[in-house]
Amino acid sequence: MVAKTLFGFEELLAKELTQLGAQKVEQGVRVVSFMGDKGFMYKANLALRTTVRILIPINSFKVNSETELYNQLLKIEWDEYLNVDGTFAVDAVANSDNFTHSHYLALKSKDAIADYFRNKFGKRPNVDVNHPDLQVNIHIQKDVCTVSLDSSGDSLHKRGYRSATNIAPINEVLAAGLVLLSGYDGTQNFIDPMCGSGTILIEAAMIANNIPANLNRKEFGFEKWNDFDENLFATIRNSLLKKVKDSNAVIIGYDKAPSAKRKATDNVENAHLEDFIALKQADFFHTEKEVEGKTIILFNPPYGERLEIDDVPAFYKEIGDTLKRSYTNTNAWLITSDFEKGLKSVGLRTSKKIKVFNGKLECRLVNYEMYEGSKKAKYSK
Repeated sequence: MVAKTLFGFEELLAKELTQLGAQKVEQGVRVVSFMGDKGFMYKANLALRTTVRILIPINSFKVNSETELYNQLLKIEWDEYLNVDGTFAVDAVANSDNFTHSHYLALKSKDAIADYFRNKFGKRPNVDVNHPDLQVNIHIQKDVCTVSLDSSGDSLHKRGYRSATNIAPINEVLAAGLVLLSGYDGTQNFIDPMCGSGTILIEAAMIANNIPANLNRKEFGFEKWNDFDENLFATIRNSLLKKVKDSNAVIIGYDKAPSAKRKATDNVENAHLEDFIALKQADFFHTEKEVEGKTIILFNPPYGERLEIDDVPAFYKEIGDTLKRSYTNTNAWLITSDFEKGLKSVGLRTSKKIKVFNGKLECRLVNYEMYEGSKKAKYSK
């Protein structure tokens, strides 16, 4: 199987897969391949936090033209996977000199699958791009084509808990990955001081309580497959639920906008996490740390790309000043795509910088270790 992920999350995903019990885990670029049975496929879709979809390769062959692709696809016994009265969709990706038009590849592949059924049964399944019974993935790398079934259906970032969003909501898989990169494991306090619609907080609370990432989803692609085993799926789901724990973590979110707090409250309730997340309408720049002990701060401030800021340098300087003044003894992280006016204006020494992407925006996840007094003083005690 192949689990697709975001750039920079490959190591996180490989670790998740290994801990879940996958065999032969191998990292690629934006993908991690692994071995597992049908039950593990169900478990991976339910539990993994840093994957966007899980593909099951069913065939691989060399191909140099659209005609060769069509002929090879005709040889696959598609009625093993799809009923003639069902629906299907195809998405195609090519990294090859011979294939430069992914949309045309997808159309050619749809023709081949439809013609297979027409040749065998005298009729063909319909295409449904929104809610197909079978989602087929065509991936061509140079001259090698891999045909896979998409076991996830909708992207796994669609967790099922988010009914309300702000102007620039963070992707749930990105949020979960950032939380994991920050080192948060539920034993520390956690604060998102610009929480928007609450996605980072919800992902942190699910990590703290060991709640499967996609527990709230209505459906997975594999549930419409011919070989779907409802009893096995229920068994896997129940076994994951037995590992859920009640954490004592303090998880707090601030946002100065009343509308953001309302949206965050709705989403937290949808995720059934209201007992674990405290939400407050407050301007971060006028707050102080209100918890004792190890604390991680993680937030996604406006970059000026999708949310306008009047004075970017002043805004980011205020972030640095607030952390220095009011949040000593914290491990602070923020993600931004504004390297020049933003990051350089924070005025704090970074302990770590990690390259990540928010959609197509290249960003940095940066870490500031906010010691009480100087770093030197800390080690001399």
